[in-house]
Amino acid sequence: MFALRALRALHDFFVGAMHIERRIDPFFRPFVDAIAREPLTRLVQALIGAGLPDHQLGLAEEQPMEGEDELIADIIANMSQYLRTHYDAGTAQRAGNTKTHGVVRGELVIHDGLPENLRNGIFEQPRRYPVWVRFSGPGPGLPPDIEDVGVLSIGVKVMGVPGPKLLDDERLTQDFTGISTPVFTTPDLRANAKLQAAVGRGLPLFYFIGLGGHFLDALMQALWSRTQTSPLETEYWGCVPYLLGEGQAMQYRFRPVGAARSRIPGLPGRPSDNYLREAMARTLTAQPARFEMLLQLQSDPRRMPIENASVRWDAPDSPPVVVATLELPSQRFDTDAQLAFASRLSINPWHCLPAHRPLGNQNRGRLKIYQALSLLRQHMNDTPHVEPDGSETFDPPLS
Repeated sequence: MFALRALRALHDFFVGAMHIERRIDPFFRPFVDAIAREPLTRLVQALIGAGLPDHQLGLAEEQPMEGEDELIADIIANMSQYLRTHYDAGTAQRAGNTKTHGVVRGELVIHDGLPENLRNGIFEQPRRYPVWVRFSGPGPGLPPDIEDVGVLSIGVKVMGVPGPKLLDDERLTQDFTGISTPVFTTPDLRANAKLQAAVGRGLPLFYFIGLGGHFLDALMQALWSRTQTSPLETEYWGCVPYLLGEGQAMQYRFRPVGAARSRIPGLPGRPSDNYLREAMARTLTAQPARFEMLLQLQSDPRRMPIENASVRWDAPDSPPVVVATLELPSQRFDTDAQLAFASRLSINPWHCLPAHRPLGNQNRGRLKIYQALSLLRQHMNDTPHVEPDGSETFDPPLS
């Protein structure tokens, strides 16, 4: 018992130090990132890559992990227990990507004239699709924005997409998800299960820095997490691979267009607990926002692995290509009704066309994990799942 108390005290010290850093981060971080982030990222990635086995896999080829089903069940059990322990009926939140900064409407505009090898699935024809876009924080708690871990997430629900889907609970949607770091928090399901167990013990930092910790993954997260200024002002990476038609694997990202970094009111003191939502609201009240959507094809199965989400896909012969624009018009979104709408949405990368089937062990895990946790949350809140179609209204549009 004494040892556990000592560990928690040490953990809380590290968390407190991180909270202090978050308040001064914007005053020096842009300069440091401009000079050092990319060289250090390449060094860390080289160290991660040096330890990777060569499984002699082909392009878009998967390799199931030993004990995969047991790992998935363990993750579901730990994350479900967290929800039941920390939230009462009617207040349950998502176990990951937890805090909703906003759900906004927009359109995904597929570009004309794409290279033939990219014209698969939703990218086959130029077209405008209605979307709901959820911007959120990392979770699993709901801290003030200045005290989160410095990572944001995006969930894009594209509607009106014809054709069969891999999940049968929605008929006309295609979902895309991403976070504001170019690699995932954990490399695979085995590491993810360790992280969720650490979260359950209230010691998540020790997953990274304790005995047997994932030090290189911690360095990657530290290099790319930061005090965020607005969800509209950062890039989002899918981090894990997906099919782009048979025999092709891709990763995608969303890159903001023309977004300057906002000033955070109140620093180095304590800004508003929801300053990220307020920054989004100021922007979208005054003007629209846009993101480019880019695809990157796998060209080397070892340097761009399917089964390890700690590796940044980086190959000179396969640069990312802009394929679409995510357009968010001026709007009001920060109302109770529209924020409540987020709890009824289920954003899952398996809401997809077969041409975009999720690949790799993390994605295979998501199939069961996301379904189980979504059902639990909606059962606890008595908010049944709905498939949106883009016609939902909450408030009069801006005049």
